[in-house]
Amino acid sequence: MQFDRHGTRIWRQAKTLLDSEHARRAIGSVQVPYGTCTEPSNVAAAGHDCPVRFRCVGCGHFRTDVSYLPDLEAYLADLLRNRERLAAFADADSWAKSEAMPSDDEITRVRRLVQRVRQDLEDLTDDDRAQIQEAVTVVRRTHTVSLGMPRIRQPLPDLRPGRTA
Repeated sequence: MQFDRHGTRIWRQAKTLLDSEHARRAIGSVQVPYGTCTEPSNVAAAGHDCPVRFRCVGCGHFRTDVSYLPDLEAYLADLLRNRERLAAFADADSWAKSEAMPSDDEITRVRRLVQRVRQDLEDLTDDDRAQIQEAVTVVRRTHTVSLGMPRIRQPLPDLRPGRTA
């Protein structure tokens, strides 16, 4: 049950794909908040070089699945909360507020994506939904995405003979 940024189901015929095809598709992706990214420079940088600054729902390289639904719902709530908080904040220049304000397009896109994933879940049989929920429980244990400032390593000491510190 994988979806693109528009909420369109992808991999509809997943049952007919071979395991090797699943592995081949996964090699060219990296886990990001709310799904996976297939953008080559971001994949090469292990998820730390997003050209659109992690506006995943606006990027054609983004994929998500039902296991990210709780994260997507929390993200939507955060966007709505931040929009209200910024609208009420009076002590900032207008350019700063507009840069920090979540866009209506992003909110609409996330809301539509959440609704689409929920709808597809509701369309399943009870048995299929139970199997999906069981798989989601297992998969969510492995969802660990850390996006922050890139780490700067401590310089290594120069251990060459004859060099003074």
